[in-house]
Amino acid sequence: MTAITNKTLETLKYDLVRSGLVSYEMVEQAQEIADAQSINIGQALINSGVIDEIQLIKFLESKLHTPFVNLDDYQLDKNCLKYISYADARRYKIIPLFKIENTLTVAMSDPRNLFAIDKVMETAECEIDPVLASEDSILKAIDEYYKTDVTVGNISTEFNIEYDWRDELHKEDLSDNHIQKIIRAILKQAIISDIHEVIFQCEDEGLGVNFKSNSSISNKGFIPPVLISSFVSKLKTLSELDPSVSEVPQLGKLCFKVDNIIVIASVSTFPTIMGERIFLKIYKPPRKLDEIITSKQELSQVRNALEHSGIILVCGSSLSGKTHIIYALLEEAAKSGSKNIMTLESISKYELDGVNQCEFNENVGFNMDKAARFIEFQNPDIIYLEGIKSKESFEYFSSLVHSDKTIVMEFLANNMDDLKTKMSFSDFDTLKTLISAMIFIHSKNSVEVFDSEKLKKYLN
Repeated sequence: MTAITNKTLETLKYDLVRSGLVSYEMVEQAQEIADAQSINIGQALINSGVIDEIQLIKFLESKLHTPFVNLDDYQLDKNCLKYISYADARRYKIIPLFKIENTLTVAMSDPRNLFAIDKVMETAECEIDPVLASEDSILKAIDEYYKTDVTVGNISTEFNIEYDWRDELHKEDLSDNHIQKIIRAILKQAIISDIHEVIFQCEDEGLGVNFKSNSSISNKGFIPPVLISSFVSKLKTLSELDPSVSEVPQLGKLCFKVDNIIVIASVSTFPTIMGERIFLKIYKPPRKLDEIITSKQELSQVRNALEHSGIILVCGSSLSGKTHIIYALLEEAAKSGSKNIMTLESISKYELDGVNQCEFNENVGFNMDKAARFIEFQNPDIIYLEGIKSKESFEYFSSLVHSDKTIVMEFLANNMDDLKTKMSFSDFDTLKTLISAMIFIHSKNSVEVFDSEKLKKYLN
């Protein structure tokens, strides 16, 4: 992890010692903390209680001969926000205050960050006059002044069979939310076309808008190069991702309404040599279990499996609706209110009443391995696992069945023959003995339930 530097403080840190504000040892310790926690040395000094923020700012003001601005009591000119994008403001901890003739005055926590100043000069096409402000106050001001509508809005699908999102793109719309309308238009076309996966990737013509269906990807047009930065920044903001970060993958969630029904999409960003690739996967709200499994006998088998220890396996091809059925299962199990139900997911698709949903967070080291070590202390009755990547995790969660746990897992199989082939491998011998029920999704309107005896006969 790379430490976040403050060039001003890095240059002047030993002047702090010479001025008597801190000792040499304190500076060295703060530098170690800064490197370990990926923060700048000034923040490390403040967090350690060695010096407070006001003392630090007054020191910098005197050394740099740069005036300090208290943004808590300041009203900036909103017309100047157009000179610095939200992404650059967050990235460089900088916000515009006012402009006189060809000089833009900006508040910075790091006035000696010449790269940031050059970047803003290039985009704003004017001279930059930096003033000093605290990092916290700048971030607070950024969130306040750049704040926009944080929802995509409502999508209506009536009478739009031939809908094309590019009609919205080509409108002469100069409003602040035009990009938001373009995002909504892309989602609308995807919903109307029954598309669940949308891929944005940089190509020669611009940012390609691609729909994926049945393992086939088709291009539906391009975001022109001049709009790419604004489009990606807005999409990330709506998905609660950091628009200033593009060097590492991020995972977020986009909420929007379709005919007044809330729909969720997971949003995954990934850096490539051509630019960021953004993968969006749309999840429809779960239906009730008895609307999916219409056979009373099969429904009874599933409900019985939820009441007893064992593994409930939900099988189907990619995009067959496995997650949809699993969420219906969890809602069914939560009806009684007597079960401790927990999920382990990369991102929760919908909030389920009565279910303790847990999202992995690699930034703090909360992954499947960490969850496996600690979840037993929560004493869950039912556990849903989004996906198991290692044999060790698979064996561990399978073993929980012997501790009277019900485990809900998903399994990729394109058809029944594919399932039989995969289950013939010795790695799945233990799994097969622990399955209490299996739900196989043959198609959108065809779901079959196997109890342990029926599955055993089929697999053998």
